[in-house]
Amino acid sequence: MSAHSSPAGQAPWQGPACLGWKRDLEGAVFHLANCFLLLGFMGGSGVYGCFYLFGFLGTGYVCCLMWGWFDACGLDIVLWSFLLAVACVLQLAHLAYRLRKNTLPEEFDVLYKTLCLPLQVPLQVYKEIVRCCEERVLTLATEQTYAVEGETPINRLSLLLSGRVRVSQDGQFLHYIFPYQFMDSPEWESLRPSEEGVFQVTLTAETPCSYISWPRKSLHLLLTKERYTCQLFSALLGYDISEKLYALNDKLFAKFGLRFDIRLPSLYHVLGPAAADAGPEAEKAPGEPRARGAPPPAPPPAPPPRAGARPDSGLLGEDSASLVLEDFEEVSGSESFMDYRSDGEYMR
Repeated sequence: MSAHSSPAGQAPWQGPACLGWKRDLEGAVFHLANCFLLLGFMGGSGVYGCFYLFGFLGTGYVCCLMWGWFDACGLDIVLWSFLLAVACVLQLAHLAYRLRKNTLPEEFDVLYKTLCLPLQVPLQVYKEIVRCCEERVLTLATEQTYAVEGETPINRLSLLLSGRVRVSQDGQFLHYIFPYQFMDSPEWESLRPSEEGVFQVTLTAETPCSYISWPRKSLHLLLTKERYTCQLFSALLGYDISEKLYALNDKLFAKFGLRFDIRLPSLYHVLGPAAADAGPEAEKAPGEPRARGAPPPAPPPAPPPRAGARPDSGLLGEDSASLVLEDFEEVSGSESFMDYRSDGEYMR
């Protein structure tokens, strides 16, 4: 081989360019550096995988720097090892900054895991929702009112994080609001974005409460821009309102102690006059004994048979749905409110 030939221009089959191999092995720092590099290249994906990767690579390049400075005494080895080590350190700093920036406060992190993660809501969408409420957690002291009936304007939407809120109207208890339920979902759905209104109920904190609140205009702007977020809030608000309606259903009782379904027609108009005309006897419990010597009330007259119903059968006729609605309207207009059963009998 000529003296001016380089290893790059030498053919592979001509043998190695080295005339002799060193018998002494490199120091322990060189082997330690290669061990760290091997562990670094075994790193996985994701944020924590990148932490693992650049952490071990940076340590390996620092060991290469020490080996080039103390053992190899090569300037090029020192410079390249230094540059690669600095690049790994800068990458680690960038990952730490991103991880800290993407970290949510504890209350919002628990809210995401409880409410949004089961629905597979992307974290980026959830962060936009959180930014809309300015990442602020508000508090209510015991017996502090969130809204006053007929006074507080409907200008926000709030979600309870902890505590318990009592909902009442005209001093009468309606239902409770528990954590991770909207506090004013019916009021939110009752108004259009351009409309204004006030609360028809009073919301009072029974225990120390914490909640988050979205301004009405900011949230409407976000829902207008993001279709997925709009569908998400529509599903959450619909489910929340249905839960409140079923909670109200447990409180609706007639003066004879029977419970009625809120989905039946004209129930509001039926219960309104009935509750107003009910005297002190209507406030008594259904199982309370009557006064001694008082005659039992006369049973209501049997309804006249209809042509569409079969008298010899416990089931209704073909037009059963319309007959049930007509019977309910006739019974609700009478003075004695009765419950209609599927077997065709009227029970008090």
